[in-house]
Amino acid sequence: MPYTLADVWTWDMWFADDGADYHVFYLKASRALGDPNRRHFHVTVGHAVSSDLRSWREVEDALIASDGPAFDDFTTWTGSVVRGADGLWRMFYTGTSRADGGNVQRVGVAASTNLYTWQKQPGPLTEADPQWYEKFGTGDWFDEAWRDPWVFEVPGVPGWQMLVTARSIHGSADDRGIIGHATSPDLSTWTVQPPLSEPGAGFGQLEVPQVAQIDGRHVLIFSCLPGELSASRREGGGGVWAVPIDRPEGPYDISRAKRLTDESLYAGRLVHARDGRWFLFAFLNVDENGQFIGALSDPLPVSWGPDGHLRVDDARFAHL
Repeated sequence: MPYTLADVWTWDMWFADDGADYHVFYLKASRALGDPNRRHFHVTVGHAVSSDLRSWREVEDALIASDGPAFDDFTTWTGSVVRGADGLWRMFYTGTSRADGGNVQRVGVAASTNLYTWQKQPGPLTEADPQWYEKFGTGDWFDEAWRDPWVFEVPGVPGWQMLVTARSIHGSADDRGIIGHATSPDLSTWTVQPPLSEPGAGFGQLEVPQVAQIDGRHVLIFSCLPGELSASRREGGGGVWAVPIDRPEGPYDISRAKRLTDESLYAGRLVHARDGRWFLFAFLNVDENGQFIGALSDPLPVSWGPDGHLRVDDARFAHL
């Protein structure tokens, strides 16, 4: 059964595996807000654990907004967790501030020895560089996109990579979505780099990016809703998207992206189970009447299709 909490909505999520338990961290907000559209600015980072990726037990929340003034004194949003060579777990997350009205996104980090108790580190670590990335007020968009950090290592490539939801300084307003990029030698000092994709692929934004290697082949996934697609893609609908890639460190040809799911699921994450299988998780977005649900999906098996694209092995999405 989907992971559903009676008193809160849950949405974007990210995972960690400590060898004994799987941990899922997720955005959550009280259903007492009434309107689910209000959830984004009344949010905390929740936490649950599981031994099998199916039955989840909620534990103490992981993060809340900082006391002000701070770059994250309004919200703490989506991120990722990695473990460094020093044994520390680090959660990279998105922060917004009240001073900016929540319109400017930056990336921060918190550290933990056990995945349960987190200590925020001084930040922000990265933010959009106007040399390559759209800043708030310089384009026709509703915020400054620099969020959803996905941090990972690439075998044979020194240091660490960070993928970020970002927007280009070039192109039509609804077609500027790109994958932002930063690098670090040590998980502490980060340098913003040029983007790893080009605008004009049909997306206003590419949310919650992630790369994975499944059965020896690399894939990038991201999410985009219908209202944030360019006119050329909008008729087909939104959801979770996937594109085969040659190298995890990029560059990425986003024009080849195809949908993994429709918009009933969103903010997909690929999770590698200890038995070797790969699954897609996402949050339950809307029902057949278009009403927001806000719950964590069951694990959905994925595999490579005969067309060379990743697919979800579920009859609901066989037509995609």
